[in-house]
Amino acid sequence: MQEITEIDNLQHTKKRLYDYQIADLNRIFDVLETAPKDYNLLYQLPTGGGKTVIFSEIVRRYIEKHQKKVVILTHRIELCKQTSKMLSGFGVKNKIINSKVKELPDQDQYKCFVAMVETLNNRLNDDKLKLEDIGLVIIDEAHYNSFRKLFKFFDKCFILGVTATPLSSNIKLPMKDNYKELIVGDDISTLIKNGFLATAEIYNYDVSLNTLKVGINGDYTVKSSEALYTNSIMQGKLLYAYEELSKGKKTLIFNNGINTSKEVYYTFKKAGYNVRHLDNTCNKQERKEILKWFKNTPDGILTSVSILTTGFDEPTVESIILNRATRSLTLYFQMIGRGSRILDNKKSFLVVDLGNNVIRFGPWSQPTDWQHIFKNPDYYLENMRNDEDIERDFVYVMPDKLRQKFKKAKDVDFDIKQTYKDVIRQGQKSMKAIEVSIAQHSQMCIDNSEDVFEARELAKLLQDDIGYRIKQYCYCIMNSTQNYKDWLFEEYTRKLRLSFNGKF
Repeated sequence: MQEITEIDNLQHTKKRLYDYQIADLNRIFDVLETAPKDYNLLYQLPTGGGKTVIFSEIVRRYIEKHQKKVVILTHRIELCKQTSKMLSGFGVKNKIINSKVKELPDQDQYKCFVAMVETLNNRLNDDKLKLEDIGLVIIDEAHYNSFRKLFKFFDKCFILGVTATPLSSNIKLPMKDNYKELIVGDDISTLIKNGFLATAEIYNYDVSLNTLKVGINGDYTVKSSEALYTNSIMQGKLLYAYEELSKGKKTLIFNNGINTSKEVYYTFKKAGYNVRHLDNTCNKQERKEILKWFKNTPDGILTSVSILTTGFDEPTVESIILNRATRSLTLYFQMIGRGSRILDNKKSFLVVDLGNNVIRFGPWSQPTDWQHIFKNPDYYLENMRNDEDIERDFVYVMPDKLRQKFKKAKDVDFDIKQTYKDVIRQGQKSMKAIEVSIAQHSQMCIDNSEDVFEARELAKLLQDDIGYRIKQYCYCIMNSTQNYKDWLFEEYTRKLRLSFNGKF
């Protein structure tokens, strides 16, 4: 663990910063003091690294040194309140500009304002509100493009953007167009090594995403995601993954679409689990009550859409389930980051991926070249792995818990590609490879069962393995139509069930 260092003249605030935060703060101030007054600087630090703490101390120092005012912009009311509270902890008297604030007759009493981007934009455009003597503007979650509209009002100010992921939420509006320079803080692996973030134990389930469509914003559409993730096979896979890895743990499930989240709620409720659903249609009171329930329920399961990716901090989360696919690197980091807060008795957390996200972006804690992504966002996005390549390279590994149910079997591993090659070399029809695979699965079930009924129950547990073998076989024969895969899956499971007859 790194040393905690006391900030100069900060004893009265009872706030402390870690040495990596102080190092970044000094780097930012070096630019602030030497660059032009209208300079735009971007600062990156991973979720959980303490960005709000750092820019609160920047505000305190800036006001003290320059005697000018500061505006902090956020895109969510929750972030407004959290930021205001943090600033007060640093001894900075501040005022929130929300929908109730129409004018600022008392602005001389404050040196700092925290504002919602839409509210402030409306007030400034209507000429109902004048902000005077502003020298510094800080933009939280700066990768969102809603902030761009306010730049014209602060064109003579120093602008500091703060984000965990310096990649624009709109692929057509790169961040390098708005910011001159990027300062990169400690990466995730360094923060884990020094005891500031928890370690992620990542588990990936094979998912076929060929029905997903990419929308105009560059990510998968809600409509195509809901069609896939609400079907019974995917709901069953999600429940199975939870029961295998996350059962009894406080779990957050992220979905793409309200209908998917509600379907997850019904699936888990029917299975007898402690579950609640939250989306942006819930009113403030409902949201507050649900989050309080989640905080106080050790085995609670909270299924939601992207509403909890920012402005939500619950360190007791033990398991994150990505029940969706995304092509947004920002969203990927935000979702997993919800589980990364450390506690005295929590040094690691689970990530269960049902959207090939970890293969698409790489492990959450691996180093990311943010400078390269900031300068060349198009290159990064163009070279993102496509789903077909991801699925083609996926290797199914039977989970240990499931492998135990087949412990009497001579071997549970099977190479369908090699079997296909052997069959073709021998001059036989390609379907022979499927027959050999069925025979091996059949023997696995028979070796671990007392009767035909037990064998059939075990066969139901092999769906992921069967799906993987069929997918690999289809790559071999170069037939990847969904109808053929579906037919072959049904035929495979039917023949497997029949294979037990007369064997006991």
